[in-house]
Amino acid sequence: MRYRRAFSPGGTFFFTLVLQDRNRTLLTERIQQLRASFARVQTAHPFFIEAIVILPDHLHCIWSLPEGDSNYSQRWNLIKGDFSRQVAQTEAINTSRKSRRERGIWQRRFWEHQIRNPDDHQAHCDYIHFNPVKHGYVARPVDWPYSSIHREIQRGTLDTDWCTSSP
Repeated sequence: MRYRRAFSPGGTFFFTLVLQDRNRTLLTERIQQLRASFARVQTAHPFFIEAIVILPDHLHCIWSLPEGDSNYSQRWNLIKGDFSRQVAQTEAINTSRKSRRERGIWQRRFWEHQIRNPDDHQAHCDYIHFNPVKHGYVARPVDWPYSSIHREIQRGTLDTDWCTSSP
């Protein structure tokens, strides 16, 4: 089956990737391995992470690709594969995955959305930074350690009390 994907060389995209087993917490348990996988792929196939949040069972991010390049699928395949090779094989693997030499860590597909304009970009950044609160992991976005909100606070583009009510 072929999936219809937006291919826009040099484009900016919002992504969601999910673990196969939503009860696992691999992404935060193995955050250093995940970061290393991102870094290795970024070195060979550059992209800029505009915003990101890593939750225990899924992640959201916005990437900007280099001019003339639209191959985000290859990058995700490499990141997922690299990360999977660093995790001990304890998951159940169905016949379909075995025949393709796949692990059972990630859902096969990912969700992507092409960022259309500055308002769309801002809405998706806000969604990313608020996501740990939405899922009940923290009361304030700044309290989640695996989020680009900290980079934005350092840059001065967001305040530490962003999206929190005053006492």
